[in-house]
Amino acid sequence: MGRYRPVNHGGWRRKGGSTRGRGESKDYDFLLMTSLLSVNNLSVQFSVQKKFATAVNDFSLNIEPGECVGLVGESGCGKTTTGLAIMRLLPNNGKISAGNVVLNGVDLASLSENEMRRHRGKSVALIPQDPMSSLNPTMKIGRQIGEGLRIHNGVSEAEARKRALEVLEMVEMPRPAERLDQYPFELSGGLRQRVIIAMGLTCSPSLLIADEPTTALDVTIQAQILDILDHLRTELKMAMLLITHDMGVIAGRTDRVVVMYAGRKAEESPTRELFTEMHHPYTQALLASMPSMENTGKHELNSIAGMPPDLSKEIVGCRFAPRCSFATDTCHQQDPPLEGSGGHQFACYHPVAGPQPVTVRPSTVASTPTPKKELLRAQGLVKEFPIKSGVIRHKVGAVHAVSDASFVLNQGETLGLVGESGCGKTTIGRMLVGLETLTAGEVYFDGNLVSAKGHKPTRESRRDRQMMFQDPYASLDPRMKVEQILGEPLAIQHVGSRGEQATRVGELLSSVGLDPKVADRYPHEFSGGQRQRIGLARALALNPRLIVADEPVSALDVSVQAQILNLMKDLQRQYGMSYVMVSHDLAVVYYMADTIAVMYLGKIVELGDAESVFRSPAHPYTQGLLDAVPVPDPSASSRRGVRVSGELPSAINPPSGCRFRTRCPHAQEICAQEEPAFRSFGERQEAACHFPMKTPVSLSVHASS
Repeated sequence: MGRYRPVNHGGWRRKGGSTRGRGESKDYDFLLMTSLLSVNNLSVQFSVQKKFATAVNDFSLNIEPGECVGLVGESGCGKTTTGLAIMRLLPNNGKISAGNVVLNGVDLASLSENEMRRHRGKSVALIPQDPMSSLNPTMKIGRQIGEGLRIHNGVSEAEARKRALEVLEMVEMPRPAERLDQYPFELSGGLRQRVIIAMGLTCSPSLLIADEPTTALDVTIQAQILDILDHLRTELKMAMLLITHDMGVIAGRTDRVVVMYAGRKAEESPTRELFTEMHHPYTQALLASMPSMENTGKHELNSIAGMPPDLSKEIVGCRFAPRCSFATDTCHQQDPPLEGSGGHQFACYHPVAGPQPVTVRPSTVASTPTPKKELLRAQGLVKEFPIKSGVIRHKVGAVHAVSDASFVLNQGETLGLVGESGCGKTTIGRMLVGLETLTAGEVYFDGNLVSAKGHKPTRESRRDRQMMFQDPYASLDPRMKVEQILGEPLAIQHVGSRGEQATRVGELLSSVGLDPKVADRYPHEFSGGQRQRIGLARALALNPRLIVADEPVSALDVSVQAQILNLMKDLQRQYGMSYVMVSHDLAVVYYMADTIAVMYLGKIVELGDAESVFRSPAHPYTQGLLDAVPVPDPSASSRRGVRVSGELPSAINPPSGCRFRTRCPHAQEICAQEEPAFRSFGERQEAACHFPMKTPVSLSVHASS
């Protein structure tokens, strides 16, 4: 490696003193900045079918000691690839084709693999997106956490175990000593995420790369994990690169933000300035696409038309130009340079001046008014999954997934089911469409009993109730073309001739914004947002009156998410359909729903219209969920009035009395002795709590029935 000399600015100095520019050769001595990490003119290429795709192109980034920098953008923009390149963990078909990654005075990009192993996990560590696939299922937690210390420091098994216990305590792991001898499958998602963070902290790295560390977690667990990372960063003076597409997380947790698009830096700025005075149209569009709890008018979400460019082809001009409403001929012909001052840089010929103004646009589809007629009634729903053991598989217990849940949904309206993972939301959704049998209770659809214990619904009765699954790729048969996938329910229900079925397939694709010509393609040939549209089209095939949408946008970028949500609303207005929206994203549910049911450990604890429940909640659990939602506004004060800490209790042996009492800050002795009855808190709001957040009106009708 070359000599390193400190300088006061970002850049590289040529022998003789001039600053290195883009595209110049590597025959220069490096210059170590005051930054802890200096990524300079980094390019990463992947070999794909005898072609090269440049996933990261001429990208530079500096991170100071103790600083948290956010890296944001749509899927495929190069965020994760940048993090993996820093760690030198690119897949076999990927390589760093240009640039340098200087950490603590060492150019990681120039090291051999053996030399890099001395730094990976010690000076720089990674928190991967999926903790389950990153943990060894055959190795106990304590040994996995201590492995890095044994490799890098050569300590004994006993010393490594002691350190493993220390870092588990640092990440606030419940019963840390007990976890050392457990396997990953014995832990919940939130606990596994804590294990991954603990592994990263074992050798006290100076830089932590967190790649979507909370993307699959509930808002309550997400808030706990992010609080832990903030505390550890301050306590250990550790720098962090936070990779995420959640602008709410970025707003409340980072010092500086870098926005990437198609492998290039689009904008970089201090966090507060980026949210209030962004200059790149792409940054503006990302923020405008996010559903927000502050969207009081529930105006139509803005979305970014089109798709990111194909990085395996040569790109001329600004990469965002084909999707930008401000683009001119110059944008399509010349690549804009990074410009700006005071730490705020952007690459745009036609910069914007702050957030996009909110405009209430009329729907693109004519609205069809629907009467407030009851469509669905769920009465006393109970679902228990038996636990069996022994040779003869006798029942030894039960998982109490849903316990005495009741609600009503009107025609043309949306019911939102919210709560943490494991509370029974998806189980209720599956019961409503007949995919799960009932242990007790009844489901009435349009006044007719369609589901109860021992009741067998007919195939015809299920036509009006369809399911939109969470993972469109897993729920679409990879061996079937789209025309077969959409035509299958028509064939099973004997709807029309083959010609009429083919016509209907084309109509369905058009209705969800896809070209009917794509009918002869397979699911793997589509993007995530397009597959979600196909999943919606399949649910629409039989003209249902009710669609249960299970986390329909949880894995999508905010821009694609906005397209799907707007589409669902337009289709609802056009056809008068009703939705049951299952989600842990409260902003999404607020945007879509008319009525909200808040679930906790199989029980509905609060029920009412969306405005009442979200603006003035009665149950402490509802307030805790709302307080944990990250707000995409750095100036917003943290509400956190009720913090929901700890893990969800076991549904096998739920707490006595109020099930939320073990995590409730207001719990008293009566909460353990008596289950609270539902009480009314207004014309359309009721909750079951002994010590509610506001004064009740009376005992609710829900409770007496």
